[in-house]
Formats: sequence, structure tokens, C-alpha cells
Amino acid sequence: MDESYTGFAEVYDELMDNVPYEEWAEFLVSVLREYGVGAGRSGRQHGAKDAAVLPQDAGDTVLESSLQRKGAEGTGGETLQDETENADTGQVRDNVKGEAEHTGVSENSSAELAENLAAERNTVLDLGCGTGTLTELLCRAGFDMIGIDNSEEMLEIALQKREKNGSDILYLLQDMREFELYGTVGAACSVCDSLNYILEEEDMVKVFSLVNNYLYPGGIFVFDFNTVYKYEQVIGDDTIAENRDDCSFIWENYYDEESRINEYDLTIFVRKPDTEYFRKFTETHYQKGYTLEQMKGFLEAAGLLFVKAFDADTRGEVRVESERIYVIARERGKQAET
Repeated sequence: MDESYTGFAEVYDELMDNVPYEEWAEFLVSVLREYGVGAGRSGRQHGAKDAAVLPQDAGDTVLESSLQRKGAEGTGGETLQDETENADTGQVRDNVKGEAEHTGVSENSSAELAENLAAERNTVLDLGCGTGTLTELLCRAGFDMIGIDNSEEMLEIALQKREKNGSDILYLLQDMREFELYGTVGAACSVCDSLNYILEEEDMVKVFSLVNNYLYPGGIFVFDFNTVYKYEQVIGDDTIAENRDDCSFIWENYYDEESRINEYDLTIFVRKPDTEYFRKFTETHYQKGYTLEQMKGFLEAAGLLFVKAFDADTRGEVRVESERIYVIARERGKQAET
């Protein structure tokens, strides 16, 4: 999986302004709530002001110079969602308190553990978050967000958005095939065909296995992917071009039916500020088409439970002509704290 979106990152949001991120966010919020991932601040706050790009010994990069846990901030009133969250927190607190009585842990310590577990239950991981547009929308909807991406340039833009909006999102510069978290999350999502950048089947199983590992017991995974049909019949071997005042691009596609890999050759021109001159960038991206049956097999191999799938455009049943498919899966195997 090559690092993608370097020069293109600078104009990504401008050229992708036709992507219905708000619609996608509304859909994801409805799914998360349907499957019990509560919105509303859980009390975990990520230091939003002290972001930096810091290399780690393992070769990954964490875009945080400090990670702080603060007390929950009052909202001036409770909604039905708040009540649900409080009920979940209370249940976890009771379970942990019962365990503490057998282990000798103090009541204060057990209460803190319960709050931390509830916070993890209501945290959402955005895999392949890019410039953080969707991540910001989900954060605005009330979820504690973690964003992971393999492009430093894309995450730098995400950090600028975080600073501007005052969000408390934690961004990590990591390869999704090897990502690491400090705890579990209630849900994970990956949209905008991020998973199509995984070119090897065994790597897809690795990604799904890591998701399963970091999901809270019963947590959900929502993702989309471009189908083989889309690459073969819709965009394969086509050239897409767009010209704007400040930037333009030429997007050439080359699809190989045997490997099911689509090569994107991108040529991007970006106007230099206050001049008539343009800078030229060239990038090559590779994506692979998958079928729903393949994805079900990867989920099974990773220990995730397939729940449902539907056409991403119509929200109806998956068809032969479906170009993009949404999948919902659940964690299975771990036991909740008792």
C-alpha cells in the first residue's frame, strides 16, 4: 500500500467538493445510533491545540504532542441520547464495581475505570480519514473521534481544520495494515473507497483483524468499497479531466482485468499564490476491485460477523450493477467487562 495523496492533498478538498460528505455523515450517524454507539461527549478529550508530527520508534507517527484526559463538560441539559449514554455508563460502572469488590480495588478506582470503558464504547475510529472532512462532521455530531491515515500531507490539512474548528480529534499517521490504538473503540468506519487501496487479500484480512481486535465487545464496523463492476464497466481505461481557475487535473485510468487493479495516473496543476504560474504534480495511485463475496470472506477470516450490505447509492439491495457497496459488520469473540 503506497503512500498516496501528496501533491494532490493540497487541492483535494477543492476538487472533491461534489462528494456528499454531509449525506454520508448523516447516514453513518444513523447507523451508529441504530447499533448502540452513543453520541454525546463521553468525557475523553484529546488535546486539540498541541498537535505536532512526532516520529515513533516503530516507524509510525502520532500527530499529538500531548494526549489529555479531562472531565466531562456539562451541556446544560440532557437529551434522550444523553440518558442512553448515562445508562450505559451506569451499567458499566455497576459491573466494574462488582468486580472491584472481589479484587480489592477502591471504589474511586473502579468508578474511573467505568468512565474510561464508557468513553471507549462511544469513540469512533475513522480509517483512511484523509483531510478529516467526514471526521469533523462526526465529531460535530457528538462522537469522540480518532482519525488514521497514511498521508502526512492529508493529515496536515486535517489538523488545520481541527485547529480552526476547535475540535478534539486525535489524528494518527499510520498504515491501516499495522495501526495501533491505546484502547478499544465502539465503532470503526472507512469510506470513500479507502479499502480499495489494499491490493493484497491477506492485507485486507490484516486490516479487518485489527479492526476486530480494537472494537469494543459487540462494536460495529461500517465501510464501503468500489466493486469490480465499477472498475471494469464504468471508469476502467477512461480519462477524467477538470479545469478550474486555481487548479486542474488529468486523471488517467488503466484497468487490468486479471489482477483487478486499477492504476490512476494523476497530473495536477496548482496556481501559485498571486501569480499566473502553476506548479505541476504527478502521482500514481493503485486500487483493487473486490466483490461482496470476497469481503464477506475477509470478514469471516478476521473474526468479524457480517451483518448486512446494500448499494451505497440507492441504499437498496446490492445489484450486479452496484458500483459502491456499504457493509456493516460486528465484533465477536471478546467478552464485555463483568
